Amino acid sequence: MTTVAPEPRRTRDATPTGTTGTGAPLVPATGVRPHHRVFRVPGVYPVQRDTWLLADVLRAELTDHGCGVARPCRVLELGAGAGALSVVAAGVPCTDVTAVDLSRRALLSTRINAARHGRRVRTRRGDLTAPVAGERFDVVVSNPPYVPAATDDLPTHGLARAFDGGRDGRAVLDRVCDEAPEVLTGGGRLLVVHSAFNDPALTVARLRARGLSAEVVARHEHPYGPVLTARSALLRERGLATADQRTEELVVVRAVRPAA
Repeated sequence: MTTVAPEPRRTRDATPTGTTGTGAPLVPATGVRPHHRVFRVPGVYPVQRDTWLLADVLRAELTDHGCGVARPCRVLELGAGAGALSVVAAGVPCTDVTAVDLSRRALLSTRINAARHGRRVRTRRGDLTAPVAGERFDVVVSNPPYVPAATDDLPTHGLARAFDGGRDGRAVLDRVCDEAPEVLTGGGRLLVVHSAFNDPALTVARLRARGLSAEVVARHEHPYGPVLTARSALLRERGLATADQRTEELVVVRAVRPAA
């Protein structure tokens, strides 16, 4: 099956041009246009606009701030799903890409997509950084499950495993913030996407507490998809959304580990 992100009914690109306060580039990302067509086996969640938003930032990061010619830029995707981000990274010259996911079906989809596009991606099965313990990467990228759910009990199978993030949507997101710095090289960068419903300031603060510089580098507003539409009442009850709200703001946070 192939997936293509639909055109939004109404969007707002809140990302200004220029640079952030620390000199990192602000990326005019929208996530509207897919970078490539994606195959997925049954049981793997389809690629959505948040992935393509992150892909916009990832490609710019690798193009403008790669590792130079001395060695390949080592890229790690945590929670690969169908591997869309890994395939994007592998399409940038001088990259060495690894994709990690708990799902065998997700990793099969990743391998198929890499082969279909003639790109090399190493796959590893396991829980976040566990399969690559002891390794170091120049860029870690992740689109973790972040949709607020009724309880903190995370699903262990089915499509909901790809988007349920516990009551505040941060159950996996916080683990990414805690674990990713441990596998970054000195000067390595983390790129993570999630919803404004998850409190981006908390993500930035958590990463700074781990010793990284961190800030939001891209924002984009788009209409609710099927999952948020089904949970709109829950979002209103928790004070996360207004009664008539039908759009969600996505954010990409960029964090940099100090150089050794």
